[in-house]
Amino acid sequence: MTSPLFKPFECRGLSLPNRIVMAPMTRSFSPDGIPTEEVAAYYERRAANNVGLILTEGTTTDRPSSSNDTKVPVFHGDKALAGWKNVAEKVHAAGGKVAPQLWHIGMVRKPGTGHNPEAATDSPSGLTHTGKEVAPMPSDEEVADMVSSYARSAKHAADLGFDAIEIHGAHGYLIDQFFWGVMNQREDKYGGDLKDRATFAGDVIRECRAAVGEDMPIILRFSQWKQQDYAARLAETPEALEEFLGVFVDAGVDILHCSQRRFWEPEFEGSDLNLAGWTKKLTGLPTISVGSVGLNSDFFGAFVGQESGVAPLDKLYEMMERDEFDLIAVGRAILHDPEWATKIKEGRTADLTDYDGAALKTLF
Repeated sequence: MTSPLFKPFECRGLSLPNRIVMAPMTRSFSPDGIPTEEVAAYYERRAANNVGLILTEGTTTDRPSSSNDTKVPVFHGDKALAGWKNVAEKVHAAGGKVAPQLWHIGMVRKPGTGHNPEAATDSPSGLTHTGKEVAPMPSDEEVADMVSSYARSAKHAADLGFDAIEIHGAHGYLIDQFFWGVMNQREDKYGGDLKDRATFAGDVIRECRAAVGEDMPIILRFSQWKQQDYAARLAETPEALEEFLGVFVDAGVDILHCSQRRFWEPEFEGSDLNLAGWTKKLTGLPTISVGSVGLNSDFFGAFVGQESGVAPLDKLYEMMERDEFDLIAVGRAILHDPEWATKIKEGRTADLTDYDGAALKTLF
């Protein structure tokens, strides 16, 4: 039954031995934004244990207000880039593949926090998720540099020898704020209906492609839900989703990472397909699914240290046997147990243990 997980996968210049992806998970173990030797070893252990592709924790662009936490890694500056080069080299030496997740948190950042507390917080329109105006509308020049900041980090990734990049366009962070009508009230090409609001991400993809060349896959992560509103939805119908996703297809994205809280839940009435399933059907592109894999509760409890029990993977195997999506991202199960993928491959399910909320507090 594990066979759907352990088939090879290829896309552009990326060749993976299996379909298991380590999901990005913020760790806050990089003082002054610089990944340490311990951070590199943390990824190395997963690479040595049959994780096909590692997506790093979110690592921020060079916009001054991209982060609200000085222990979250950055993807710019000589010291941080040297730390990331060490990560890539250790993962490769262990036989793995790795992509940085390029991140800008936008209005989630509170003024006065992060590496540059004096910087103004970036946003599409200066609006909070409640529609409250708290800052001026960013200028065309400021928005253009927000776009280019992702490309600058993408170029660093290519230069450092990473295998792909992932652009974080989900969960209510900057790119997702451009998608979300309540926060994006712009009247230029980046505002308007949902398709128009996707233009910002389309431009990010195009500039990243120009920066990394033709041989590196570009992954975009997106979600319907937001951390500011778990019930939020960008696309209420498959037709709306198809129009939205078409912007990224036209821009040249290679893989779409479809974030939902529980991977087994259908996205629209009348179909058993989840978000990744619908996305693959509508675009023809490879997709990554994610959401509480191998555990019996979703990840929100993890933020307050809650445990979660082991859950069977039968539903996942069934969905992958039907080729509904191509890759599956695993978060807390791999965070808790570096050997999770090896145990699955070897049929050692009796050795799997419940997720311990304390795993958030350490690197191992």
